[in-house]
Amino acid sequence: MKYAVVIEKAQSNYSAYVPDLPGCVATGASIEEVETEIREAIEFHIEGIRNDGEVVSKPSSSVEYIEVAA
Repeated sequence: MKYAVVIEKAQSNYSAYVPDLPGCVATGASIEEVETEIREAIEFHIEGIRNDGEVVSKPSSSVEYIEVAA
């Protein structure tokens, strides 16, 4: 499965979250690190959902960049 991930720059690190998996978040010192951490967080989150006997929702969010005149 392929999930949309939002990565944001904070003051001293980066944070990431997955809109289709509420509560699935990660942080890292760099973009590369936060990408690794959120991948692990997604896997862990899905494992937890399955262990609870719940159905894992299929990804439904999409991401698009929109260019505007500044």
